[in-house]
Amino acid sequence: MQAVHHLHHLRHLAILLALLALLVPPVPAQYEHLGYPPGYPDPEQEMYSVPRIPPDTPRIQLRLAGDKRKHNEGRVEVFYNGEWGTVCDDDFSIHNAKVVCRELGYLEAVSWSPSSKYGKGEGRVWFDNVHCSGKESTLALCPSNGIGVSDCKHSEDVGVVCSDKRIPGFKFINTMPNHVELVTGWRPFLSSFPSLLGGQEMKVLKALVEDVRIHAILSSSRKRIPVTEGYVEVKDGGKWMQICNVAWNQQNSRVICGMFGFPSERKHNARVYKMFARRKKPSYWDYSVNCTGNEAHLSSCHLGGSVGGKTNESCGGRGLPVVVSCVPGRAFAPTPVSGFRKAFRKEHDPNTLLSPFSCGEGRVEVLKSGEWGTICDDRWSLLASSVVCRELGFGTAKESLSGGRLGQGMGPVHMNEVQCSGFEKSITECLFNKESLGCSHEEDAAVRCNVPEMGFQERLRLRGGRNPFEGRVEVLMERNGSLTWGTVCSDGWGTMEAMVTCRQLGLGFASNAFQETWYWPGDVSADRVVMSGLRCSGTEMSLSHCLHHGQHLSCPKGGGRNAAGVSCSETAPDLVLNPQAVELTTYMEDRPMFMLQCAYEEDCLASGSSQSPANSYRRLLRFSSQIHNNGQSDFRPKAGRHSWVWHEHYHSMEVFTHYDLFSLNGTKVAEGHKASFCLEDSECDEGIEKRYECANFGEQGITVGCFDSYRHDIDCQWVVINPNYEVPESDYTNNIMKCRCRYDGNRVWMYNCHNGGSLSSESEQTFPGLLSNQVTHR
Repeated sequence: MQAVHHLHHLRHLAILLALLALLVPPVPAQYEHLGYPPGYPDPEQEMYSVPRIPPDTPRIQLRLAGDKRKHNEGRVEVFYNGEWGTVCDDDFSIHNAKVVCRELGYLEAVSWSPSSKYGKGEGRVWFDNVHCSGKESTLALCPSNGIGVSDCKHSEDVGVVCSDKRIPGFKFINTMPNHVELVTGWRPFLSSFPSLLGGQEMKVLKALVEDVRIHAILSSSRKRIPVTEGYVEVKDGGKWMQICNVAWNQQNSRVICGMFGFPSERKHNARVYKMFARRKKPSYWDYSVNCTGNEAHLSSCHLGGSVGGKTNESCGGRGLPVVVSCVPGRAFAPTPVSGFRKAFRKEHDPNTLLSPFSCGEGRVEVLKSGEWGTICDDRWSLLASSVVCRELGFGTAKESLSGGRLGQGMGPVHMNEVQCSGFEKSITECLFNKESLGCSHEEDAAVRCNVPEMGFQERLRLRGGRNPFEGRVEVLMERNGSLTWGTVCSDGWGTMEAMVTCRQLGLGFASNAFQETWYWPGDVSADRVVMSGLRCSGTEMSLSHCLHHGQHLSCPKGGGRNAAGVSCSETAPDLVLNPQAVELTTYMEDRPMFMLQCAYEEDCLASGSSQSPANSYRRLLRFSSQIHNNGQSDFRPKAGRHSWVWHEHYHSMEVFTHYDLFSLNGTKVAEGHKASFCLEDSECDEGIEKRYECANFGEQGITVGCFDSYRHDIDCQWVVINPNYEVPESDYTNNIMKCRCRYDGNRVWMYNCHNGGSLSSESEQTFPGLLSNQVTHR
């Protein structure tokens, strides 16, 4: 419990109640021309080979249809016996999805969806109870009830999401003219059906290619990161080719820039590229592309007509290779390749933000009347998500998420049923329903945006772990004029540093930070320490952006078994205080010191209380608190049960909470903290079962969707959660709670309580003191 001393002449107080912390990983991508640094293995390239299918196998063809968001997802439809039909979701698995995606020419399956997520199909349900091993070359080879044998309705139609990348050299096996997304570049197939090469049919053909890149040509462009300008090249039949600019337009450039994480395009110096094309003859792709400007990927654009002349190099004798020049968001400034010193700069937008803010992904929030609120996911689409992404300085959206999948907000729901054309400057310009009746934070909309490739991922690796999500941290650093792989000194290594590591590798959140890694033998040649004195704030995109020693390293314990290590996780908890509970339960109490013995022993009283005699009184500010786990995984104490300390209850963390009381001029007038008295599920949201309770030396923690209540009449209050960052969380923005406090010498009133990040920056400036709990971090 907090003891407040010398309050009699204070009238306006601000109380700051805070929690802990988030970091979300960036979404990695690669420009092939950047290559890999020495010692980093090149990725294996799989070339397509035509599979051998038994002659008695039913001849089918697949397509992705329905209410698709991207070219590589949709309802699975099968063409058999002259009729298109669907696949039932009964017994469907990721192995089935893998077969479907590879049969369609994609490298792998990402996920699958039951219950007609992409809308109900028509015709017959051709496959039911399919059981693939994942190695079959066609869905027709997988065991099932038999083709056409099904008791399913179209409400059970299955959908899949495939990877963006296509199999190099992929060709369709079947020569059926019914496919709605024909792969371009296969002349034997297209020439067999000349009607598909002209007329109205041409409009349904998609520009499906194996890969796309921006190939930096000029020396000035090759030395900059991210790469923003160069040839647009497509890979088809395993070969990189340029696109002829005869039929190219600005909308096509907009799509390319959006794919690579840039919000807009700009003009370039065409004269320089014309001179370059004369010196080195291009190798042109046979087709043009027709985009609307809103596509999330080039493969979603329509295939245009042939632009080739008598030779592949001619581009009809009139054109040049397509060049795009993209404008990066303000947060991503091009930097020299060798340095990687430019840190990611978090930008504040006055209208829209991603919360938690990560490298291009998070819950979408908008500002209305000075208060941040969320968007309901009804009719939430990839088009609306792309408007958000571009507004915030990223590229197009690669995924629009619903159901609060990237965390739930705490304020109002400001927008519902958002409909955008795709060309709006802000999500607030889109049509939407101002009424959000029936929308809860379980329906908060979120996005994942395309972000520029900064090259950070190739400078870091994990070695020795049992899986790709854990291991000893090894970094590529410049030492004595050359790039060298080595370890990170573990002195001071903690959760914030581990969080940055997992983000840089695209592996999510840090679940643990290790200062000893003797059980993870890394690369022997990388045992030497190459980075020491590391201190991260948690917002960096790369370890090299954190404070660290320069050429003069200092690491008494050395590397090897004492090197830093991490384990990463795709999810993390997120603790949020309930502001209303504080407002409704706050009061003052005068209590004699001899009745505060427990609080004193647990170091919960103000530091000045040690000088107070036993018969004196302390004036206490009391309130109840509720801490809800809004995250995606349970909150667990760092230490195991074997190290918990008994003091009336088992304390699972040495220091769990802090709070301070400030006057309006920023002077701290009271202080207090508590040890972790007991972490348990006091109550849970509807449909969620309690998992943690302290009784009988039980497991401690807070389940997702549950909250821990701590009553006002218990001596040690919970306020700033996890101040030493011992346990990671997924969201900084709601980790501090501020209240206005009025005190007349006898009574106290608490009002305007709100979580950090819920008000505009102008409103927050009226509250002095802490902006986050990072003030307690080292």
